[in-house]
Amino acid sequence: MKLRGKVWKFGADVDTDAIIPARYLNTSDPAELARHCMEDADPAFVAKMKPGDVILADKNFGCGSSREHAPIAIKAAGVSCVIAKSFARIFYRNAFNMGLPIFESTEAFGGIQEGDEVEVDAGAGVVKNVTRGTEFRVAPIPPFMEELIADGGLMAHIAKKAKHG
Repeated sequence: MKLRGKVWKFGADVDTDAIIPARYLNTSDPAELARHCMEDADPAFVAKMKPGDVILADKNFGCGSSREHAPIAIKAAGVSCVIAKSFARIFYRNAFNMGLPIFESTEAFGGIQEGDEVEVDAGAGVVKNVTRGTEFRVAPIPPFMEELIADGGLMAHIAKKAKHG
């Protein structure tokens, strides 16, 4: 899996309320959630970003409530992946369950600026900063988790397995 996009940078401890504010949790419609993605962290985020773009964050991305709405909003907004120094445990699991690729890297945050273009090679475990010509290692995604992402998330994966035996 290779992903490429422009980077939007966020700091440490971005909680699920910043990713999708609680005032929008009365819907589970991905398109509606996408319209409000990262709204409390950057009100103009959805207007500025383009499909395929990448969120880069410091440590503990997705902390706070355990809502599945957060990775749904990010994925539905068209973000190709999230790279962070670390993720809150429940967000990490929810991201894979919803089919949102996420990558951990302790070095990428310091070496990539907002607006840089990056290419993520999940198989090789590398984030290449195309703008600056540098590379950073990311923790590889286990094959089963890659399969979840390729299938579109846990529910789609289960449906596929049930259909194909």
